[in-house]
Amino acid sequence: MAIVDPNTLATLGLKHLLQNVMPIMTVDVFGSFAELEANNPEQYVHYFVAMNIVLENRNFFLERRRRTIVLTVSAGPNSQMKDFHSICINVPEDQLVRSLLMLEQHAHAQGKNLPPVPRALQAKILTDREIEVLSLIVQGYINKEIADQLSIGLTTVITHRKNIMEKLGMKSVSALTIYAVMHGYVDINKI
Repeated sequence: MAIVDPNTLATLGLKHLLQNVMPIMTVDVFGSFAELEANNPEQYVHYFVAMNIVLENRNFFLERRRRTIVLTVSAGPNSQMKDFHSICINVPEDQLVRSLLMLEQHAHAQGKNLPPVPRALQAKILTDREIEVLSLIVQGYINKEIADQLSIGLTTVITHRKNIMEKLGMKSVSALTIYAVMHGYVDINKI
């Protein structure tokens, strides 16, 4: 995947999120269309591109519209470009993650059009109980509610939560959400 946007901080953040959403994909960052053009642009499955760059190079991206996602700063209907998928990047992290996950699920249902997942990532890392706890965490339940729902103690929930984060090497609920959706443990519409 390629991100084409002159805003360095925004591109670094988006690159991090995309790598969490689709860890099997390589993400390259370009500050301008010229940089993208100089680096074999046809090698990329998707282009995440700032709106002004799409407008300045409309013909290039129009020919690749199914592969182009326009990065907008507003979610309003007047800020969306006709014929292109758009994602508003000026939203809280959880909303941006949700938008990315919905786009990924829509475009790549059941993993079609994606490269195969490496065997190491296919291995079941979490126990069945940890998967249940994970599912409830990403649906927004607090520890006490999870304990009540699963009929287990509060300290057990806290231990499961700690084990989940250690096993997955993740430190935020956003990262857990991405993992849970990508592995089919929770439906994006329940978040």
